[in-house]
Amino acid sequence: MSRENTHRPSRRGVLKAAGGLALAGAAGGLTAAVTAGAADAAPATFTHPGMLHAYGELNRAKVRVAAGDDPWLAGWNRLTANAHAQSGWKPNPQATIIRGGTGENYGILYNDIHAAYQNALRWKIAGTTAHGDTARDILNAWSAKLTTVTGTSDRFLAAGIYGYQFANAAELMRGYPGFDLNRFKRMMLSVFYPLNNQFLTRHNDACITHYWANWDLCTMNSILAIGILCDDAAKYDQAVNYFKNGAGNGSIKHAVPFVYDSQGLAQWQESGRDQGHTMMGMGQMGAFCEMAWSQGEDLYGYDNNRFMKAAQYVAKYNLGQDVPFTTYTWGTGQNCAQQSQTVISSASRGQARPVWDILHYHYARRRGLSVPYITAMAEKGRPEGGGGDYGSTSGGFDQLGFGTLLYAK
Repeated sequence: MSRENTHRPSRRGVLKAAGGLALAGAAGGLTAAVTAGAADAAPATFTHPGMLHAYGELNRAKVRVAAGDDPWLAGWNRLTANAHAQSGWKPNPQATIIRGGTGENYGILYNDIHAAYQNALRWKIAGTTAHGDTARDILNAWSAKLTTVTGTSDRFLAAGIYGYQFANAAELMRGYPGFDLNRFKRMMLSVFYPLNNQFLTRHNDACITHYWANWDLCTMNSILAIGILCDDAAKYDQAVNYFKNGAGNGSIKHAVPFVYDSQGLAQWQESGRDQGHTMMGMGQMGAFCEMAWSQGEDLYGYDNNRFMKAAQYVAKYNLGQDVPFTTYTWGTGQNCAQQSQTVISSASRGQARPVWDILHYHYARRRGLSVPYITAMAEKGRPEGGGGDYGSTSGGFDQLGFGTLLYAK
């Protein structure tokens, strides 16, 4: 049975028709009802494009940019000014990518991925074949050559972050003349997924709570994206089940360990570490929820809006305001030796990352909820850029970005 549908998700349509998007909790319950009690079940038919950008979001950006409307036009201008978004970008594919240890070369990969993604956006929104050809050629070059991702434990970060980003670029190019989607799928299944699965099931043989939330989250994103790209229900379910019930720090109740319901806030797992990685977590979980949303699954509102409360918490603190903090204790190493953080970290407080518009436009516009701190952070960073706009090191490429262009409504 084919799992491909080129328009919009039937499950999301059922949810909307039933009024399921009026309240987050109700949406979760209706999702379960629609899937006969299996809230973690993959859609009967996968929607394409159906990851960070579904048909509706792409079409809205196309129409609004053509009309010269802001903030879409401002977001478009940010995209077209980026060096990675220029047609004719020449890929530099490698057989082996190394992150961590001797011979690191992973910067080659993330620069090419962001060039493929940004050129794909320009083709999708403006219809310029020069950009479509460039994106296609980058993806084809890598799928013809890449066989190995390796290095220290950081290889798992590379397989996760660049796995889900690569899959998103390929999803935009699905059906493009000359794009070898089948070969690209084989690369994702043979090079990226085995590392993703190894980390999520074994955590590099460390204590289950040793690794920060982002390690799980980027891995979950890659598995979810590969599941959608390859119409693979088992992989989709693996990722969503882990979000809901996983034992590691990327699952929702471990990533958001303490909820302050009276304040509408919730503490993020990395808040005692630093704010740069905490905001990276907003981008990673936001991407996960958006990809699931494109397939008709509401994880944004899961567990009584648990992620929304965490994003409000992170935004409020990074706006310079005070938030509560509960001592966070976790197991480390192979023997789960305990460590604790007793105060929130101010390191990298207020750092700019393109993670807020996707959250603002979902909660405030799609859902009509009041999220003043998320909204204020989004307004500070608008229009959002993408890879290449936030520095040349890997942290500037952790998110694909361009949320203003793609999610404004």
